Amino acid sequence: PLLPERKPPMQALWMLLASAMFAIMGSFVKLGTEHGATLPQVVLFRGLPSVVLLLIWARAGRQSIVPTSWKLHLWRNLSGVTSMWLGFFAISHLPLATATSLNYTAPLFIACWMLGWGGAQRDPVRIAAVALGFLGVIAVLRPSINEDQWLAAVLGLGAGAMSAIAMMQIRQLGRIGEPEWRTVLFFSVAVCASSFAGLGFEGWGRADWTGYGSLLGVGVTGLFGQLAMTRAFGLGSALLTAALQYSTIIFAALLGMGFWGDTLDGLAWAGMGLIISAGLLSVWRTMRDPKPA
Repeated sequence: PLLPERKPPMQALWMLLASAMFAIMGSFVKLGTEHGATLPQVVLFRGLPSVVLLLIWARAGRQSIVPTSWKLHLWRNLSGVTSMWLGFFAISHLPLATATSLNYTAPLFIACWMLGWGGAQRDPVRIAAVALGFLGVIAVLRPSINEDQWLAAVLGLGAGAMSAIAMMQIRQLGRIGEPEWRTVLFFSVAVCASSFAGLGFEGWGRADWTGYGSLLGVGVTGLFGQLAMTRAFGLGSALLTAALQYSTIIFAALLGMGFWGDTLDGLAWAGMGLIISAGLLSVWRTMRDPKPA
């Protein structure tokens, strides 16, 4: 019998597209809140376009929306929705690069989990990659936080931890054959449900035309980013995909400097260099493994 075809690590390069989309989405989140949009509105517009477009696509293609595993979807959505709310709060109160750095500590939590409980080889390269990654995040964070921003920083770090849980559930969904679009659909439904609860407490915001345009941008870029990320974690190597996800921090830093005039000192740039180095170490080690992580 023929041996099963090994899935190439190139599948994880979908994460580069997802990273760019999520960095742009973060810019729209920040711009929208600056122009009168409330956090529940941002969350609603993040999920609603995905629900509408994916339901239309499923109906046109006669695709079933019945999930393969309700349990995996439940845990993925609980952790993912929590991560989204915490991450959007951090983005609206912190410099874009700083908030994104905290939100995207998920790859470091994933690598730690794989070293401790995931069956990955406990070699010095992986340990060094995790250590460098966390040192880089601290270096990016330290010069960028004021005394009144620590709550947002802590919540941003919580977003990264919850995102790590969600991503591991995404990988499990991919392994049991759940298509990417269905995973994104149920996640988007959960996002919309949580936004309705938030709107019930806070009411509808007073966004201007720029605010509503930003909200639309949140929905579109979030949809494409979610599809790309789901495909990357479902089909690619977990550590390789996690390493490539670090690029979101760089994209966000460039957007923050270009549109908000954010300034990064030498320590912050050094931190980003450490984060990139950690990602490259993870990629190199994963590529040398006899089996994808």
